[in-house]
This record gives sequence, C-alpha cells and structure tokens, in this order.
Amino acid sequence: MKKKMLLLNTTVLLGLGGVLSTPAYASTIQEMESQKSQIQNQRQDVQSNIKAASDELTRLQAEQDQMKAQLERLTLAEAENNKKAQKTEADIKETSKQVAQLEKEIKLLQEKLEKRNDILKDRARSLQESGGNIEYLQVLLGSSSFSDFVDRALAVSTIVDADRDILKETKKMQDELKTKQADVKSKLASLEDMKAELDEMTVQLAAQKKQKDALAKELKDKEAKNEELKASLQAKDSSLANEQSTLEQNIKDQKAAEEAARKAAEQAAKEAAKKAAEQAQKAATAPAEKADSSSAKEEAPKARSNDVAPTSAPAPKASNVVTVGNRWIGNSAYVFGGGRSQSDINHGLFDCSSFIHWAYAQVGINLGPLGSVSTETLKHAGTQVSSSQMQPGDLVFFDTYKKDGHVGIYVGGGKFIGAQSSTGVAIANMSSGYWKAHFNGRVVRI
Repeated sequence: MKKKMLLLNTTVLLGLGGVLSTPAYASTIQEMESQKSQIQNQRQDVQSNIKAASDELTRLQAEQDQMKAQLERLTLAEAENNKKAQKTEADIKETSKQVAQLEKEIKLLQEKLEKRNDILKDRARSLQESGGNIEYLQVLLGSSSFSDFVDRALAVSTIVDADRDILKETKKMQDELKTKQADVKSKLASLEDMKAELDEMTVQLAAQKKQKDALAKELKDKEAKNEELKASLQAKDSSLANEQSTLEQNIKDQKAAEEAARKAAEQAAKEAAKKAAEQAQKAATAPAEKADSSSAKEEAPKARSNDVAPTSAPAPKASNVVTVGNRWIGNSAYVFGGGRSQSDINHGLFDCSSFIHWAYAQVGINLGPLGSVSTETLKHAGTQVSSSQMQPGDLVFFDTYKKDGHVGIYVGGGKFIGAQSSTGVAIANMSSGYWKAHFNGRVVRI
C-alpha cells in the first residue's frame, strides 16, 4: 500500500515539475532579454556617436567664430588700406602738380637767368672795352655753366653793386627752387613706393579674403553635414528606444503570463493530488486483483513520466621675442602704417615694422618711438651680423617693393615670424620660395 502511495505522489510531483519548468516561456524571455541587451548596446554606440557629433559641432562653431572674427579683422584692414591707398593716390596727384608747377617756375627762371646772363656778359664786354677789372672779367667769361657763372660772379669782390644784387637774388631763387624740387621729387618717390606696396598688399588681402571665405563655406558645409548626421543618429536612437520599450513590455507580459501559468499549474497539481489521494483511499479497500490491476496501471504514468523530465533554461625674457608674437597668428591682419596706436594693437592690425617694435617691447626692449618706426630705423637699431651667424631673435630683411622693404624675426630652422601682407602675423619659410628669393642677407642683432 505504501508503495502504491509513493508511486502516486511521485507521478503528481513529476507532473507539477514539468508544468512549473515551462521551457518554452523561459526560452522566449531569454531571447527577448538578449535582444534587449543588444539594443541597449546599440543605443550606447549611437549615443556615443551623438556625443561625438555634438562635440564636433562645438569645435566647428568655435572654429567658425574665430574665422568670422578674422574675416571681420580682414575687412577692417582692407578698408583701412583702401583709405590709405586713396589718400596716397591723392597725395601723389597733388605732389605731381607741385612738381609740374615747380618745373614751370624753374623754366621761367632759367629764361630770366639766361637774359640776365646775356646782360651780364654785355656788361662784362663793356667793362673789358673800358679797361675794367681783369679778375672780374676772367671769372665771368671763364665759367663753365650759368650756375658756375653765378657762383664765380658772387665770389668777386670788385663786382658792381647792381650786379651783385641781381646775382644774389638769382642765386637765392635758384637754390630755393632746387631744394623744393628735390624735396617734392623725394616725397613723390616715397609715395610711389607706398602706392606700390599698397597695391601689392590689396591684391594679397583680396586673395586671402577669398581663401578665408572658401574656408568659412567649408566649415559651414561641415556643420550642416554634422547636424544632419546628429539628427539621423537621434532618430535611430529614438527608434531603438521604442524597440527597447516594446521588448520590455513584452518581457513584462510574458513574465505575467508565466506567473499565471505557474499558479494554474499549482492549482491543477493540488487538485490532481487530492484526486489521487481519493483514488488511493478507494484502492485500499478494493480486492487484491484490482489493486494489482491498479498497480499495473500505475506503472504507465511512471513510464510516461520519464519522457517529460524537466529541462533547465539557458543563462618675458629677450629670448621670448621669437614666440611672443604667436598669439597673433590667425588673429591679425596687415595694415600699412598700422600698429602705431593702442586701438590698432588691440585689434591685431600691424605692418612689419610695428610688429617688430611691439614684439621687442613685450620683452622689455625699446626700439625707439613707435610713431616713427620703419624698416629704415630698424636696420640701424642693432649690430649687423653675417647671415651665416644668424640666430633666433635676429632681425632679417627682405627686398620687396623696395630695398629692405620687409622685416621679420628669425625663429630658427630657416623660418621667421613677421606681419606679412598676405596673412597678417605668421611664421614663414625663408629657406625656399618667395622669401628665399627676396632675402637680401641683411641680419641685425638687437
């Protein structure tokens, strides 16, 4: 009897275990959990890419802001240079008029002097005929030119007072006109040099602005593409989030269904156990042969129970002068005559000589009055040394629109830093190309 009860209880427990293990449910949940883990990993990758895109956008925005500032600086420099070019052109025209007027005055004066020359020669002949002073006659008649004639005549002490007054007045006018003519021509030559440099600089600045505009467009295009990428990644992340949410809900529903099935199985097992107990009670009072028959029948569930075995679920020094100007690289523009006021310096507007003055001032070396600094003053500011002995910090000179028209600070390695007309403050190579061809060998050590 006890054996029969044991077999019955074993059958009930095996049936209950088979229901509670629910291998199909466990496998489905595991698959969904695996999918959820994969989606989470994908979201992490997407969110990492979104952050990278955001960081790139921030970098591009900073670069674009810097570029905009440089473009504004170049626009200001171009406007200033155009003003200076226009003023220079006006000065050249005015000076040309002055030169032309002086040439007319000189021509008239020469005509007057020729007439006076004839008068004085006639007077000399008359003096000779009347037996006048031999020394005076030799001076007047032996002169090689009219100018020499005037100088010789004034040197003769025995000259008549009337002649002396005429000669003195003529000499004074002649010297004054020559001085004015020389000054005006010198000024005109200087203005022409300035105009040549301004023309060259305007062309270079226009080319630089074109390059900057192209770069700004490139940055803008990159920014647009990055925004598009970011939006795409965000859309993908949103889609993955919805997918993850759906899976989580499915997992929740599946677990709820499994719990309901488990409870139902428990209830069914209890009812089966109760029924089995009742049947066992009846079997205890039945004839032996029936008991044997029941025992035989009980063997079948046992055999069948072996087919449904539970399965487990799966589981500032002087030496600093070579680097002090680096702060202006990419943040400056070339303005002819610029850098001689605090406003220009604040805006990074220099020409080559004012930049040199500023750089040395930062390390405590005064190169003279800022308002009058030029390549001419700088080439006499220190000691001339051989180019073969060139050291970082030395001034190097180049023949551009004129001799010694450009100056920079040698930084070593065949390079120099200076305010270049095409780039503003920049480091340039003087070992090849344009600057090598224009380096004149002048090196000044401050």
